[in-house]
Amino acid sequence: MGQVTRKIGLSLGADVDWPICFERILERLDLTVPMGGDDLRFECERVTIEPFDLRQPVKYDLVIDRLTHWYSTSREWIKKAVVMNDLYVFNNPWSVQSMEKQTTYCAMMHLGLRVPATSLIPPKEYEDQPDLQATLSRYAKLFDLGEVGRRVGFPQFMKPYDGGGWVGVTRIENEEELEAAYAESGRFVMHLQAGVTPYDDFVRCVGLGPQVRMVRYDPAAPLHQRYTSAREFLDDDSIAELEDITLTINSFFGWDFNSCESLSQGGKWFPIDFANPCPDSQVTSLHSHFPWLVKAKLRWALYCAATRKRMRRNLDWEPYYEVAATDAPYREKLSAYAAIARERFETDRFEEFCEQHLGHLDEVAWEFFGTDEARDAVRQKVQALFPEHEHDEFTDYFWQRIQEWRDGEGAAGGAR
Repeated sequence: MGQVTRKIGLSLGADVDWPICFERILERLDLTVPMGGDDLRFECERVTIEPFDLRQPVKYDLVIDRLTHWYSTSREWIKKAVVMNDLYVFNNPWSVQSMEKQTTYCAMMHLGLRVPATSLIPPKEYEDQPDLQATLSRYAKLFDLGEVGRRVGFPQFMKPYDGGGWVGVTRIENEEELEAAYAESGRFVMHLQAGVTPYDDFVRCVGLGPQVRMVRYDPAAPLHQRYTSAREFLDDDSIAELEDITLTINSFFGWDFNSCESLSQGGKWFPIDFANPCPDSQVTSLHSHFPWLVKAKLRWALYCAATRKRMRRNLDWEPYYEVAATDAPYREKLSAYAAIARERFETDRFEEFCEQHLGHLDEVAWEFFGTDEARDAVRQKVQALFPEHEHDEFTDYFWQRIQEWRDGEGAAGGAR
């Protein structure tokens, strides 16, 4: 009984801006949360990379992990801490490590989500390995690429099966373009996915625990303009469906923080890209949506640390598969999946926690995002990405978008 400190770790890579904002707003909140007879206080620290003993204790109650998807040393420390020390971490690290987009497409197809027709094709080129050559000479089947393309349907998109950012996505209109794109793909294993064209709307949903942000997305725009500032562009049915889709995907794979892209056509939503369990968190992409993300990370981190939320080491897909096996209509199944998700994210308890203990977060964040500290965080990220002669221009650009948020959504309390 007494004062107890809950410690939040930030396992960071190239992230510059949101950690500064997260830390400063946490300090300004100056939280004391009465729970279980104790008064909980909160501290934040950046996780260092160093040798570790496998039995070494962990000093954090929660870690926001931004390295598991690419840096093995931090990934192994995270996995060790979950297994040995009951650490709660944003995103199940085994799921992040193993779930290529191929697997996520298959799983959501099985649940009945409207994933467009998708085929995997073997690589065009192979490494010169004796064992591989023997295997291919015995078992690799010659195939008609044009026939595969016709079966998927044109237009279609060729994209890496694992979502690897080192190779791009190619729009393909006909068999000639398919042959050319396949020749360029080299040793990469690729998907062919039917295009949802024409589409009525393109929305990227960002899920953080039980919180979902829906953003109209423009994939043809420069990176800093792809997240548009459009508001109130969806009807209530679309909002409910997209939230259910996002929560279903995230809870199914054990992802606290993930994004899902969906296209609408004829009143139906088609999820096309949803295995992104380390989504963009930078002001240089998110601009006016950036304050929402920082607040959402704070809410979920503080809730999980305060309540000592247990990490799900195993994904446990059976409840979803039981729903999938029923004859219920699509929308009823999706609602049932989302109900499982909301239970796993402890949505009711989370909302009660925010009401009781974080009622001043909106005001504190609104004030902070008008300070020189916040502007400096924006500038630091701009300096990391843009050439020197553009630093002033883009610092002003992103700062102005945040001030537009303060004048609108932020001043109204920040819709969740």
